[in-house]
Amino acid sequence: MKKTYIPLLVMVLLLPAFAFSNTITFRLGYFIPRAGGGPDSLWNIEFENMSFKKTDFQESMIGFNYEYFLTKELSLAVSVDTYNKNKAGYYRDFVGYSFDEGDFAFPADVYRGEFTPAHSFNVSIVPIQFSLKLTPFGRRSRIIPFIGGGVGVYFWSVVLRGDMVDFSNVWEYEYEPGKFDDIYYIEPTNARESNRLTFGYHAFGGIMFPIGNRLTLEASVRYNVAKGKFRQGLDASFDGFEDFDLGGLVLAAGINYWF
Repeated sequence: MKKTYIPLLVMVLLLPAFAFSNTITFRLGYFIPRAGGGPDSLWNIEFENMSFKKTDFQESMIGFNYEYFLTKELSLAVSVDTYNKNKAGYYRDFVGYSFDEGDFAFPADVYRGEFTPAHSFNVSIVPIQFSLKLTPFGRRSRIIPFIGGGVGVYFWSVVLRGDMVDFSNVWEYEYEPGKFDDIYYIEPTNARESNRLTFGYHAFGGIMFPIGNRLTLEASVRYNVAKGKFRQGLDASFDGFEDFDLGGLVLAAGINYWF
């Protein structure tokens, strides 16, 4: 529920600015995460070991935007969007067995297993973005193209919940006298990085189509760039991971009301 409260709180705090805005936009978007990084990236480790794919984390967004016109062609804009995706997956190359010492991951190409190690991966991103927006032909043309860019504040959270194969905790399983296979301890986890904040930037472009004196339809493309830093230290859930990629492509459609 906290993920829902954040954008609602932001909307309430920004309501007084509506009195000074020239356009209000409500939009629906589709977020395609870049999900990049190196070998110590959480994205990369999850895609390498789990059944997750990048396309599994594409998801719809809902947001609003309001802007104040400085001139007929240039405006200041503030926007808020919400993204939240929770996906359950399993380890592709391992099966699990339970012993007195705990649960262990065995290679799936050799053993059938008693269960399949699995966990859920949840990512939440709420960007609040501040932009300069240019409409080079003004707001009275039949087609209104626009471009822009700016900076943003990103509220984000990451949660892993379920089975976690600890590849640093290696045991040997004697399947025949004198013959051993490496197996790995499975640790129950509820790792979370909640309500974090980072800064980023973005660029966008699109077209508006007038459908009345005060209404236009909008189609836009936006690219966000931001990376969140995990907490470090003995008590941190993601200690040792590289910065978490929060960027990606947003395809959106909306309706604008002009004052």
